[in-house]
Amino acid sequence: MQSSRREFISKTAMVLAGTALVPRGVFAAAKNSSVLGIQLYSVRDDMKTNPLGTLQQLAAMGYKNVEHANYGNRKFYGYSAKEFVKILNDLGMKMPSGHTVMGRNHWDGSKKDFTDAWKYTIEDAAICGQKFVISPWLDETLRTTYDGLISYMEVFNKSGELCKKSGMKFGYHNHNFEFSSKLNGEKVFDIMIKHTDPNLVAQQLDIGNMYGVGGRALEIVKSYPGRFELMHVKDEIASTVKGEMNDGYDSTVLGAGVVGVKAIIDEGKKTGGTTHFIIEQESYQKITAIESVKQDLEIMKKWGY
Repeated sequence: MQSSRREFISKTAMVLAGTALVPRGVFAAAKNSSVLGIQLYSVRDDMKTNPLGTLQQLAAMGYKNVEHANYGNRKFYGYSAKEFVKILNDLGMKMPSGHTVMGRNHWDGSKKDFTDAWKYTIEDAAICGQKFVISPWLDETLRTTYDGLISYMEVFNKSGELCKKSGMKFGYHNHNFEFSSKLNGEKVFDIMIKHTDPNLVAQQLDIGNMYGVGGRALEIVKSYPGRFELMHVKDEIASTVKGEMNDGYDSTVLGAGVVGVKAIIDEGKKTGGTTHFIIEQESYQKITAIESVKQDLEIMKKWGY
């Protein structure tokens, strides 16, 4: 139904009058509500040989946010939490999320408590200013039975409670087994998402990892509205060998593959609850990793991210 010009002007005047009462930061925050970053596993070899130089190159490209994939013995790429966050701050970068596998050794079932190793993980993540502590794997022994998987999802929720005490949220990142494996006739992914509290456990949907086993990210986002606060933005092409997930596909520069990335991330922003879009590319097809992620960033910016 169309409004007359007079009605349009009248309504517009009312809206403008109302905005005068709203704090200035509200609209700026709404306009720039999404976070664009890079998973440092994309440049893993460069980070191994020259982490500082690699971060400098990424910052020069225009990356403002990174997601780590290297934490052990209370070190990020060889630096303590305080040292690493200073490096990032000096480069004008932030690390809102990071990957550390939460394994069997992190939960003491007899004490019904996390071990010190996991508590240190949370502590160091908080020092670095993370908002999300993401486990990118689920040990095979924890998903052999339906009841066992549901039981461990309670540990996920408890990890969420622990993270919440430090102002963060626990999260999980999928590979492909979650979509190819079933327990009691139900996909592992569906079991996991249905038995985790969305207030405590965030889902980071890797839109590429699932492709080779028939998972279609666009359908998944629509099936679970509001559940995907983070996404790994990834495209896929047929591999000449086994592929990254042993399912015949490798990741590639965004827009060059078959995933349909733009439609998925737009849907994530529209209905998926997605605020963090993290670029990840693991294979490079005759160009360097650094050049690949530079092209990925340029494409995301062309797409309005």
